[in-house]
Amino acid sequence: MRGMFTVLIKDKESKARRGLLKTAHGDIQTPIFMPVGTGGTVKGILQRDLLNDINAKIILGNTYHLYLRPGISILQAAGGLHKFMSWPLPLLTDSGGFQVFSLSTNRKITEEGAHFRSHIDGSSHLFTPENVIDIQRIIGADIIMALDECMPFPCDYNYARESVALTHRWLDRGVERFKTTDPIWGYEQFLFPIVQGGVFDDLRRMSAEKIALAGMEGNAIGGLSVGEPAEEMYRIIEIVNEILPEDKPRYLMGVGTPSNILEAIERGVDMFDCVMPTRNGRNGMLFTSEGTINIKNQKWSNDFSPIDPEGASEVSRNFSKAYLRHLVVSGEILGGQISSIHNLSFYLALVEQARERISDGSFKSWKTMMVKKLSTKL
Repeated sequence: MRGMFTVLIKDKESKARRGLLKTAHGDIQTPIFMPVGTGGTVKGILQRDLLNDINAKIILGNTYHLYLRPGISILQAAGGLHKFMSWPLPLLTDSGGFQVFSLSTNRKITEEGAHFRSHIDGSSHLFTPENVIDIQRIIGADIIMALDECMPFPCDYNYARESVALTHRWLDRGVERFKTTDPIWGYEQFLFPIVQGGVFDDLRRMSAEKIALAGMEGNAIGGLSVGEPAEEMYRIIEIVNEILPEDKPRYLMGVGTPSNILEAIERGVDMFDCVMPTRNGRNGMLFTSEGTINIKNQKWSNDFSPIDPEGASEVSRNFSKAYLRHLVVSGEILGGQISSIHNLSFYLALVEQARERISDGSFKSWKTMMVKKLSTKL
């Protein structure tokens, strides 16, 4: 399945574009948001609701978490993650590099790879550029990621330069392993390298050039939304996207708010993931067509209007703010579930609207209006 990505329409007033990404488990219209299913589940949400209510077209799994639990032997016996979790559409797995990075007191980075201790039982493990390819072959995601080092923010320039060089050496090894191994489950997988470089323009340019030369079917931008100001993130996206090939999908990892996503679409990004809609939802933060809501606030206790009358999901239109507030402040599991479904459906509807606006030529003005709305706290 060569030529997995086609740019269908380019916006005339920005770098935004609409595309079609083809995988073995289905076609994906871009720009797209991908719900995060870290350990083989989008937390608290049935696959049925992901498909029918949220309208998810691709979801994520995480190599680090799946490797530790349930473990690769279980996933291999199950026939891969698609079968294990009964998910019929595309999957993407990240390499686990970010999770290892977050274990700052329990990991050591060497030329060989990332040595780390499990957050579950303290056992010692090693991720190498080669074995994360092998692990992701077994997991069986349609799109898999190369091992990288995600540097902290702020970060010393010399450390950042050495880190980028290490990521690039790891990439060469990972690409070689990818090219010399076959998919296990009988369908093609695609490897995406990851641009790193912190907030240093020259390192980002150097990394983008290296990643572009790898010649893989898509490319990712990592190491953003780790504490840097939003304007810095947008500047880095612009720098990188001037170099990454236009005819391949660009995946901005771990970003972010609805406004972040719209700003990145304007700058030529195609794919997004973030835990925000589910994590924030469980804590009572809701994204709506008129702004953000903290459903825990007393003001919603006797508001019997729908969570969002314009919402794409059935739960957004059928349940009241008062009822959802009652569930959330009571610690009822259903409260987190409704909030997560609502927020994910909002994200998926937002990128669908973006696609439509790119197609009809009104993206720029619509995006400006939406960013203003989204900044409103109700």
